[in-house]
Amino acid sequence: MGIFEMKLFNLTGKTALITGGTHGLGMAMAKGLGEAGATLVINGNSSQEKLDKAIAQYKSWGLNAFGYKFNVTEEQDVIKAIATIEKEVGVIDILVNNAGIIKRTPLEDMEVADFEQVLKVDLVSPFIMAKHVIKGMMARKKGKIINICSMMSELGRNTVGAYAAAKGGLKMLTRNMATEWAKHNVQINGIGPGYFATEQTKPIRIDGHPFNDFIVGRTPAGRWGDPEDLAGTAVFLASEASKFINGQIIYVDGGILATIGKPANED
Repeated sequence: MGIFEMKLFNLTGKTALITGGTHGLGMAMAKGLGEAGATLVINGNSSQEKLDKAIAQYKSWGLNAFGYKFNVTEEQDVIKAIATIEKEVGVIDILVNNAGIIKRTPLEDMEVADFEQVLKVDLVSPFIMAKHVIKGMMARKKGKIINICSMMSELGRNTVGAYAAAKGGLKMLTRNMATEWAKHNVQINGIGPGYFATEQTKPIRIDGHPFNDFIVGRTPAGRWGDPEDLAGTAVFLASEASKFINGQIIYVDGGILATIGKPANED
């Protein structure tokens, strides 16, 4: 890699906080940031054991990683965690709002409490995290916030109404964050993953499974995404290479949103 590319994408000396970075797509993006030189701060809330296991995995890759267990939906927990992180690790240069949940229930059957929980985790928590990280970024006149959106920020699908509502809201929240904070030299953008090959999707990624066939046929690239396919976009949005990009959502979906699809009998 030449000097020009190294300077643009090098994250050495930066600290990146990734919520929900203990597994899956969050871990893949965090790994990419770490390989670009960033010190990783990984948040999880399910169990200390899972968090410790994730940190051990990052360290096995030779990455500098720290783990902090706190609830991203509770403002006081977030305030305390950020203060501790900045004292023990360093100021937060990059925030990746990745933590999220989904509840697959038809809207007419969904409990209001479940709907509200999805909104709280997927939409309210990015607001809480950004609210308490942005103040330091504003004071330093630099920073990066990456909100993990979804194709459901643009499209609907049966049984994921609460998730789509939250991710659609997160798209607009991203744009409004940019509207208010871009003047402080902070870039706030989003990533919208398509359908990826993870442990969660493994049971339905079998040749002949209706959903597998649907996704492969619906995706112009003709395959599920590999979690590593997200790393480059995360590094790009976290680096100086994107210093004049603000309020945008980059969809990493193999081309799904670019096309209306194809007839069932078309090769």
